[in-house]
Amino acid sequence: MKRNASQIGKSLVDKLWEAFLLQVPYANDYSGLVNRKGGQIVLDHLGFRTLNWHTGEQPEGILAIRHIIECLGYNPAGKYVLPKKNLKAIHFEAETAGLPKFYVSQLQVSQLPGWAQNLFPDVLSETPYLLSDTGIELLSKLKADKILNTEAAEILVDELVNYFRRPWNPPSKETVLKLNDISHYAAWVLLHGNSPSHFAVSLNHQGINDWPDLESTFHALKKAGIPMKEKIEGEKGSILQQTATLAVKEDLKVKIENELDEINWTYAYLEFIQRGFMEEDGQRTLFQGFIESQERHLYNLTRTLDN
Repeated sequence: MKRNASQIGKSLVDKLWEAFLLQVPYANDYSGLVNRKGGQIVLDHLGFRTLNWHTGEQPEGILAIRHIIECLGYNPAGKYVLPKKNLKAIHFEAETAGLPKFYVSQLQVSQLPGWAQNLFPDVLSETPYLLSDTGIELLSKLKADKILNTEAAEILVDELVNYFRRPWNPPSKETVLKLNDISHYAAWVLLHGNSPSHFAVSLNHQGINDWPDLESTFHALKKAGIPMKEKIEGEKGSILQQTATLAVKEDLKVKIENELDEINWTYAYLEFIQRGFMEEDGQRTLFQGFIESQERHLYNLTRTLDN
């Protein structure tokens, strides 16, 4: 038996989603509600955050994720700039229909104050590359041949799942708190690394009669006790509407002098997205991109001020 790049990509996404459900209770709550109402969960995209800065043996910035997913049949489809947050982003779409997009952003660390830039080398400079020699070989073979045997594919998926975590050692608590004052994004990445920052589900495919759109789903989830973002981004009937749960918090390892301690910090949220139609080349198609002004508000879900 053989498995092609798209099938391996789907296996990776499925495993990351399973882990996300365990780590983000609000996502698990939503999944249970949808299943009980006879709907379906279709993933629209996964989100990742990176640092455009030297990260040891790991590729820096968006390339940290891009070099993996391009081997799984993903290609760049849209570019975005959020200057107020010093961010750039690309969304990637799969060659095979039905797979979720990847939305990958990077912090332009060189645009931060000098004192902030000086905090990164101590954390990042010795970063290892999380794929083993076997994983690297299998990923290269998949990129060249577009296919692996089943055993090799399963080994590669396990390797890739392990890649999507923090690759560097725990940062110091002082560094996290100092960076959080000027960029909560930077603090988040130092704590979580390559972990998904969010998953987004498509409400165009939810299939629940009582929840036909984003607004009805939003109010139903609030009524069910799931903590939600205060508002919906985008106007009803527009090409893109988005909202999300609040971000869960986790206890994470940090260093205080030479000892390990813990800090309670935001991790991830579940996003809900409804796409509208647009005219393109004389055809009516669903908008597949993202809108910078809406993304800016969603990034703020992981802002934390009480640490």
